[in-house]
Amino acid sequence: MRNTKVMNLTQGAMIAACYVVLCLVFEPISYGGVQVRIAEALAILPLFTPAAIPGLFIGCIIANVIGGGIVLDVVFGSIATLIGAVGTYMLRNRTRWLAPVPPILANTIIVPFVIFYGYGTPIPIPLLMLTIGAGEVIGCGILGLLLAKGLERMPAGIFRAQAR
Repeated sequence: MRNTKVMNLTQGAMIAACYVVLCLVFEPISYGGVQVRIAEALAILPLFTPAAIPGLFIGCIIANVIGGGIVLDVVFGSIATLIGAVGTYMLRNRTRWLAPVPPILANTIIVPFVIFYGYGTPIPIPLLMLTIGAGEVIGCGILGLLLAKGLERMPAGIFRAQAR
């Protein structure tokens, strides 16, 4: 039991760290009204472990703070990631193809309002929804599904101690 708790904590921390590093490495495209957050590929990980939910949430908070985000962005952008992660976890026993839908929807709906009202960008909300949504489809949909396919092919899986 204690070993499982330590493993969950470790996995969550590693996922958070990977999320932050990916945001910082790809900083020019990770922030703003037109973004493709490569780190969003990790939003597929709740398929494999519930530890990904807090890991993604904390990773997003840290990435937004380090990236110079305003409080509105740190709070609501991270909540969008949390909602998406919980949604992906809830779909874990369904087809893998549905897994990226919750993060794509959550970020497409919430983040444009943060960018428009929080940062005062002149881009209209519907256009922001289009650009953020397209970035999410690339980051979470395409890259996330490729990540999931790669993880499923690993012998015994790196999250083998987690019950699906």
